[in-house]
Amino acid sequence: MEVILHIPDDVAERLAASGSDLSRRALEAFALGEYKAGHLTEPQLRQILGFQTRDALDGFLKANEVWLNYTREDLERERAALRRLGFGT
Repeated sequence: MEVILHIPDDVAERLAASGSDLSRRALEAFALGEYKAGHLTEPQLRQILGFQTRDALDGFLKANEVWLNYTREDLERERAALRRLGFGT
């Protein structure tokens, strides 16, 4: 799907003055907002943004200060699984 944004010329010029690709910035902002709202999964976000690796997506999320939703319960569940597998004490 192609989405078209109409931005007044003077505003577009100001936004484009940073030298970065305004279309890409708009796509990233939209996709990141949808991810943060819970409307996109990490694989979907990676696909939309065209990242080839999980590391590239992680770098993008970190650069945008989006952290994993990792709870203490997640940690305890993983620790218990590792103990069952013979790792850790």
